[in-house]
Amino acid sequence: MNYKDLFQQVVALLSAPGKAWDEIAERGRFKEVAPAFVYPLIGLCGLSTFIGAFVGKGMNADVFQVALTQCCAVAVALFGGFFLAAYLMGRLHMRWLRQRVDPDVMLTFVGYSMVVTLVLDIVSGLLSIALLHWILQIYTFVVVYEGGRRLLKVSEDKQTVWTVLATLTILVCPAVIEFLFNRLSVILN
Repeated sequence: MNYKDLFQQVVALLSAPGKAWDEIAERGRFKEVAPAFVYPLIGLCGLSTFIGAFVGKGMNADVFQVALTQCCAVAVALFGGFFLAAYLMGRLHMRWLRQRVDPDVMLTFVGYSMVVTLVLDIVSGLLSIALLHWILQIYTFVVVYEGGRRLLKVSEDKQTVWTVLATLTILVCPAVIEFLFNRLSVILN
């Protein structure tokens, strides 16, 4: 695992998504996105949430349990949201655009498109920025737009509607899974 390359990829996607998507399409190593990009960032999200749960609360058994539960909720939500969004995006692409996309390409698209969510989850795990977190999610639209155009070759006449649907899918899937996880953990406690 090379965290320097991971950091550079995150910065590239956030600062110049069009150029970053061109480089991703050029490389063509679509099987590497999950282990080299998504999983390490999910791990950092979980770690920052775990550490953030202790800030200002001290160390005791109750806080430790809450920290573990929050850490698991974030990790499960992002992991499950990644695969659910990729599955739904593949179905959407097939039904709406009538184009079959290789599942590895769709996983690459969704994984890199989740960069805004992943970075914001890392930051919000340590700092309380709930409202700002949801406002900044809008930038996902730009990343998805460029990825759809450059990696998936979505036609221009369907680009805007497809980008809105893809952005909503990528943002809502982890949120729904986290909501369900938190509800089930409360019920099971």
